[in-house]
Amino acid sequence: MHGTESPSPWVQRWSHLVPVGGTVLDVACGQGRHLRWFAGRGHAVTGVDRDPTAVAAAASAGRVVQADIENGPWPFEGQRFDAVVVTNYLWRALLPVIVDSVGEGGALIYETFATGNESVGRPSRPDFLLQPGELLQACAGLHVVAYENGFCDHPERFVQRITALRKRPSDASVPARHLLPE
Repeated sequence: MHGTESPSPWVQRWSHLVPVGGTVLDVACGQGRHLRWFAGRGHAVTGVDRDPTAVAAAASAGRVVQADIENGPWPFEGQRFDAVVVTNYLWRALLPVIVDSVGEGGALIYETFATGNESVGRPSRPDFLLQPGELLQACAGLHVVAYENGFCDHPERFVQRITALRKRPSDASVPARHLLPE
């Protein structure tokens, strides 16, 4: 069943950049695989999804809000999180809101389908496929630590991924030291 698989390797790889004990928002959290991952690492987790069945399944991991974020208001207006995680989800109108939800010193870990995926499966509509460099543009105000845009073969899919940090004003003159996993 979708949402019950292991956490995304991309999310796992960059989880160390989330401040210890920090708050994590999982957008379109599904059944909570990333909520459970971060809760297990000692983070306070919040998820949002429109599917009541998914929300019920994810609720054991932490706070989960049922909301239609594409057609209704953003349920976290004015809130910022130490990390915002998004996988396999794209609603372009929300990209600025998602980026703005990353707090100072926080991380955005985002991975979803990209142009080219229409040649191997679903999603195939351009509305749900990132254009080359689109996540880089959306994260222009953040410090990009890692970015990928390419093809994965297990299962076959085209993806775009980014991990980006919002610097604290006090960090402006200090070179960032973000450990890159080997």
